[in-house]
Amino acid sequence: MYAFNEKEYPCITTLTMGIIGGKWKAAILYNLKSSILRYNELRKTMPTVTERTLSLQLKTLEKDGIIKRKVYTSKPPLKVEYSLTEFGKTLIPVLNALVDWGKYVIEHKSD
Repeated sequence: MYAFNEKEYPCITTLTMGIIGGKWKAAILYNLKSSILRYNELRKTMPTVTERTLSLQLKTLEKDGIIKRKVYTSKPPLKVEYSLTEFGKTLIPVLNALVDWGKYVIEHKSD
C-alpha cells in the first residue's frame, strides 16, 4: 500500500490517478501548465464544468499541493489566481504524454 495525504492506494498508478484522475483535474492542470489563470479565465476554458465542480476540484488539487491559490486583497474586487506549484510542474511530462496518447487515439482509433 502507498499513502499520500491521509489516503491509501494499492499501487502507484492508482495513487497517480487519484491525484490527477477524473474528468476535470487533468483539464485544469493542462490549462495551468503554461500560464497563471484567474478563476473565471480557467472556467472559460471548460465551459461545461459547473462552478461547484470546478471549485471542489481546485480545492482538492490545492490540498494535494499540485496547484497554488494566490489571493490579492489590496483593493476590491477580490482577485484570485491559480498556478502550478513546483510539485505540480513535475506533472507536465505526464500531461504531455496524455495529450500525445489522446491525439494517437483520434488519429488511429476513431470511427
